[in-house]
Amino acid sequence: MARFFRFAFLFVVLFAFVSLFTFRPFVRLIYPLKFFETIEPEAEKRDLDPYLIVAMIQVESGFRPEVVSPKGAVGLMQIMPDTAEWIANQIELDFEIEQLKDPEINIKLGTWYLYYLNNQFPSLLTALAAYNGGQGNVRQWLQDNRWDGRLETIENIPFHETREYVRRVLVSWEFYRSLYQE
Repeated sequence: MARFFRFAFLFVVLFAFVSLFTFRPFVRLIYPLKFFETIEPEAEKRDLDPYLIVAMIQVESGFRPEVVSPKGAVGLMQIMPDTAEWIANQIELDFEIEQLKDPEINIKLGTWYLYYLNNQFPSLLTALAAYNGGQGNVRQWLQDNRWDGRLETIENIPFHETREYVRRVLVSWEFYRSLYQE
């Protein structure tokens, strides 16, 4: 009899677990769209998919606005202070470095920067690589034919961190699109 109850308990737990990850409303409780009211208009201004920005934020900071990386990148979209100052100058934004921890400012700067990179590079994939690995590095990889910028050759990205970053953003982007896009 005890064996039956153990089996029944395991079945209920398994059913609850499968239900949780099968049904969208339950999964949405675990993966909410944090800061979407800021992300969506900023992404639309730049003709970017807002779910891409959500994915970048999830990968970059795990939605923690106060996080600072060991290299000094700050906030939701993990922007380096020098880059943030340059972006703020480009968009004529009165800006102080402390504001990088403000979600609205960080998202505004990060989406503009991705938009800028997307216009500087041949594809969104190369723009994502440049966001993480640096513009100069990605230009050099493309120029030296170390990477041709295609998804099929992502293994050729010389920096492991950048290669994994691009992969993680793409997977997360697809996940959020499938979870929220109607």
